Amino acid sequence: MSANSAEAGRRPLLDVVLVKAERTKIRYEAELLTDDGTRIAVRAPWSGAGVRDFGFVRFEPGDVFTEHYWRDRWYAVKEVRDAAGALKGWYCDITRPATLSGAELVVEDLDLDLWRSADGTDVRRLDEDEFAESGLAESDPEAAAAALAALDELEALATAEGGLESLLV
Repeated sequence: MSANSAEAGRRPLLDVVLVKAERTKIRYEAELLTDDGTRIAVRAPWSGAGVRDFGFVRFEPGDVFTEHYWRDRWYAVKEVRDAAGALKGWYCDITRPATLSGAELVVEDLDLDLWRSADGTDVRRLDEDEFAESGLAESDPEAAAAALAALDELEALATAEGGLESLLV
């Protein structure tokens, strides 16, 4: 197989840019899986430096994230698998709706997160203290209300049989 045909079989790449408080928090390259005009799905390896141990899950080199972003929803859902392909769970970020401009997918993180373990026995809301401290409720009450509603919606889906998975098909 020639180099050109190998390149032709590759999926396009995007730069995923996570913004927090108007500053770039992280930027990484991801493979574009689908874009149906509303939902964008990408896949990327763990982009952090080394291991990040949250106590309830560890993100580490070799982990693969299949990330789903919406242009009309206030969240992103990230399926996390280890290097062998075993599902660890879903990490959900509360965000403003995603924007795609050229090859750059920009997502504004609003501090709230949700984790659901692979077996569904561990569903936890995260970083509510950071959200409260962000001042969003005062500076943009509509966005704060949308963020809290999105967290409630994700928590309801995470505790229902097949709930989070139903978003991703």
